Amino acid sequence: MAQGSVLVVDDEPNIALSLEYLMKGQGFEVRVARDGEAALEALRERTPDVMLLDVMMPVRDGYEVCQTVRANPAWSGVRIIMLTARGRMIEQEKGLALGADDYITKPFSTREVVERVRQYMPVAG
Repeated sequence: MAQGSVLVVDDEPNIALSLEYLMKGQGFEVRVARDGEAALEALRERTPDVMLLDVMMPVRDGYEVCQTVRANPAWSGVRIIMLTARGRMIEQEKGLALGADDYITKPFSTREVVERVRQYMPVAG
């Protein structure tokens, strides 16, 4: 039985694949979306517990996706961890202001990602 669900949203195939593998290895149910529009479609199909959301993507960027998720009461329980190569404080503040729960700067350590996802995963039982 899965320990929770994670939606990985990243347009870089290598990053998406490595995050998918990492999260599955931790016992999470994982789905992957390659752009912001696909992420919203995945959310409509099944709401994850945690979303690892890249900022810079085609179609809709991570900021737009975050804002859309936070505007929908049905998705209020989704914890959003934004991933970005842009480590400047202004980008972090923008993501958090739009409703992200946390922010991880690329390149990231796998340990950091696992710890953050576990931190935001709801406690079973």
